Amino acid sequence: MNNSNYKKDKPKKRFNNSSENGNRSRPSSSNGKPSFNKGGRSRPQKAKQVSNLDPNLLARKAVHTDKVKDFRAERTIEELPINDKLKALLKEKGFERPSEIQDKTLESLLEGRDLLGIAQTGTGKTGAFLIPMIEQMIQHPVQNRTYALIMAPTRELATQIQDEFKTMTKGLNLHSSCFIGGTNINSDFRNLRRTPHVIIATPGRLLDLINRRAFKLDNVNTLVLDEFDRMLDMGFINDVKKTLQLMKSRKHTLLFSATLDRKQEGFIKEILNNPVRVKVSNGETTGDHIDQEVIRINAGEDKFKILTDLMESQQMDKLLIFEEAKFKVKKLTSMLNNIGIKADEIHGNKTQNARQNALNKFKQGKVRVLVATDVAARGLDVSDVTHVINYQLPMTFDSYIHRIGRTGRAGKAGKAYTFVDIK
Repeated sequence: MNNSNYKKDKPKKRFNNSSENGNRSRPSSSNGKPSFNKGGRSRPQKAKQVSNLDPNLLARKAVHTDKVKDFRAERTIEELPINDKLKALLKEKGFERPSEIQDKTLESLLEGRDLLGIAQTGTGKTGAFLIPMIEQMIQHPVQNRTYALIMAPTRELATQIQDEFKTMTKGLNLHSSCFIGGTNINSDFRNLRRTPHVIIATPGRLLDLINRRAFKLDNVNTLVLDEFDRMLDMGFINDVKKTLQLMKSRKHTLLFSATLDRKQEGFIKEILNNPVRVKVSNGETTGDHIDQEVIRINAGEDKFKILTDLMESQQMDKLLIFEEAKFKVKKLTSMLNNIGIKADEIHGNKTQNARQNALNKFKQGKVRVLVATDVAARGLDVSDVTHVINYQLPMTFDSYIHRIGRTGRAGKAGKAYTFVDIK
């Protein structure tokens, strides 16, 4: 921070910048090996968790954009080996050249190779699997069966994928259905009467529909696990295993995420067959373009006042704040609105319509602040989020990466603060 008036009446040790600690690696245990708690479970956890993050590793200065070599594909969208109608739709969406993850995976996916793709958030991972998938369905039309299943850990991410698919297939006579919790399941039954070419779903609703015998996965050819690191954690791994057992005709499997947990390598090897591995980022560090600071909160200090002072001293036009618990999200949102700062909330207890409405207001600038639990850390594609604040220290480094990845998207600069309570 550069505002001297703000620093003047705050403890000198409140901020921790990269000059104090140059280590950019993951948190380590005493034996020097990466140490993590399994985070992001799909079900509420009753036991109180304690973060294992070392705050000193969450402070680093952004690398100036003139020092970062931006990737620029040598070929344009027009030069990709895909159908002309698909090219036109991509150009209509504003695509000029493929992103790095798209450029480096396209041919392998068109050949039907299994793939493990690691890339930072906001780098076009959704397009990386949708473009070759759509091309395959154009070249090899499927009749009266579902070609692909895309599984996502959150409703917001599933909805985003659905929206992307619709814009990329306009006029191509390809159809998708999105099945997520918090919506009327009777609508899902109606959507399944017209067999979708692609099903996009969260694990719980997917298996609920299968258990109700609404459809089968026997003939589905392709499986995509988006944000697979979370899909394979303790909250989802059994759902994934059951889905794999039901996909008796599976020939093509794609795993995409921004992070890679080495503990999941064994299971990854089980479900992928001679895969291509593409790493645009190493899956272990945060984005160079995001300026990250730690704000230390001493016992007895007014944390909310520190937050509002920070918001006043910095130009936070579009701010995403993360809290750990649903009731804390609700309380913080109410406190912000009470002092005239327009805010809305998103968490697991909100209905899907309420969550979508809050997200839309945030995207449209009708509210300045969106307060969220980790449900929003993955899948929220919001342009121009200027700042992310971790009002509560996240449980794991992976959660931290995904949280701050909501700012600085598409190569833009971003700013992230993490509040650390000093006991």
